[in-house]
Amino acid sequence: MSPRSDNSGSRQAANRVVHDLDIRRSNEFSSEERKQLLALAHEAILSAVENREIPLVGPSSRFASQRGAFTTIYLHKSLRGCVGYAFPIAPLYRTIIETARGAAFEDSRFLPVTLAEAHQLEVSLSILSPLKAVRAQEVEIGTHGLLISQHGHRGLLLPQVPLEQGWDRNTFLEETCRKAGLPLDAWQSGAEIEVFTAEIFGDADLR
Repeated sequence: MSPRSDNSGSRQAANRVVHDLDIRRSNEFSSEERKQLLALAHEAILSAVENREIPLVGPSSRFASQRGAFTTIYLHKSLRGCVGYAFPIAPLYRTIIETARGAAFEDSRFLPVTLAEAHQLEVSLSILSPLKAVRAQEVEIGTHGLLISQHGHRGLLLPQVPLEQGWDRNTFLEETCRKAGLPLDAWQSGAEIEVFTAEIFGDADLR
């Protein structure tokens, strides 16, 4: 399953993507910071299902920076929902709250999480790096997610997609152009190429 491309210009359509990431990258966040972010995701879901306000402590400067992120939730080891923002449109702590609630209640593949389920969920977070403009030959399969933009169209594929599909670099570039609704060779004719990586961690990693 691949993320939707953004052809409408809608910020919500461009940034809200349902997908499950499974690539683990270098550690940017400490063990304590990971615990805090995972706890925030759990609290976001519980507070919503219990219809109460979430207590927010002033975030650290690292959590206040704008970052794209995905939240994936599991119930009894099975996928229960996944929603993410591919682009950095909100502070990380706010993005975690919104994507956790989105995964629990807005993933159209599943019914909304119940109170009983909320207490049994396992959470995995995928924190995306800032986008970086590169040349086509700098795209690394298995490391980079890819965003290609041209003439108001943009398409995004996550880092694990070419590995799942067995694509080489050129095919990855072409398929990202396809997601954008662009000619397959747009990456060779002026389209902007940007890459990102993902750091992924979950409850199971901290046990």
